[in-house]
Amino acid sequence: MLLHSIFSRYSKILAFPAVAIAALALGGCDETVAQKAEPTRPVLTATVHYEAETPDRSFVGTVKPRIETDMGFRVAGKVDKRLVEVGQVVQVGQPLATLDPVDLKLQAEQAQAELNASTGVLAQAAAAEARATELRAKGWSTDAQLDQAKAAADEARARLNRAQRSVELTQNSLSYATLTSDTHGVVTATLVDAGQVVASGQPAIRVARLGEKEAVVAIPETLIGRAKTGTARVSLWSEPGKTYTAKLREIAPTADPATRTYLAKFSLPDADDKVSLGMTATLTLADAATSRVARVPLSALFSQGGPSSLYVVDDKGDVALKPVTVKSYESNDVVITGGVEEGAKVVVLGVQKLDPSQKVRVVSALSF
Repeated sequence: MLLHSIFSRYSKILAFPAVAIAALALGGCDETVAQKAEPTRPVLTATVHYEAETPDRSFVGTVKPRIETDMGFRVAGKVDKRLVEVGQVVQVGQPLATLDPVDLKLQAEQAQAELNASTGVLAQAAAAEARATELRAKGWSTDAQLDQAKAAADEARARLNRAQRSVELTQNSLSYATLTSDTHGVVTATLVDAGQVVASGQPAIRVARLGEKEAVVAIPETLIGRAKTGTARVSLWSEPGKTYTAKLREIAPTADPATRTYLAKFSLPDADDKVSLGMTATLTLADAATSRVARVPLSALFSQGGPSSLYVVDDKGDVALKPVTVKSYESNDVVITGGVEEGAKVVVLGVQKLDPSQKVRVVSALSF
């Protein structure tokens, strides 16, 4: 009995270390499994985008022709016909409208009759001058008679010349009864109609030349310098994906009293047929030469005794600390000029507790 008791106690003493070792081994396995099962850390990121340091400014404008002319009759009269409509394309020399030619024809006939009469008077005066010259040469006439005959002949010649000019003027006036286009363009307005009596020079048909088009916008006074020295491009609302080069052609010398803006006209040298008159366009102004910078939140900047850096996340969830060049600080952002590539994803929250060897998971928003 004594031996049996001693053996039992000895067996219990030997079994205790084995149980302890097994327990420790199981605990270590659980810790390894826990470490392996630990989820990756979620991080909120922002995409780096470089742009001009001075943001581009956009303005709404209208496409207009560079030259738009109000054409009118050069003589007064009653409109007989209007031969064009708004939107119609016209060619050089194409009739646009006509006047009633009755009065003009009568004036032309009167001038022609005056010419015929002047021709007869000149013939008679010239014959009298010739006879007076012959008689004076033979001594049968006086100098006074010869001078009188010469004066009558000179007057007849002047009268004939005046009659000829009158005929030319009336013929021109008759031709002016037809208003013709002097350019290749499109009719933008018709200001007269048949039966209307118009004065000489009164606007009748408005024609816009199709040669050069331009964008007209209102520029605030703070951006006049950029408009003069910067670059401009134009996009149409009908085709926002296509842009056209724009060049400043003219800017108003004074501001509009109501809006305090300056009217600026930008020519469109490469405008195609898709750019129609009257279309709404967006003009974008940019500085001619400016550095490109990126703005990231201040919370993304990591700086602990070393250079300013950003944590960059790749597609595999690895993070890397990259030094960046800081240009300036703003109220909520930091402006950088380099160090990370365009389109890189940088961590914007919790960078002070982030470990470069730690796996992360990018999330669009943090939930609490």
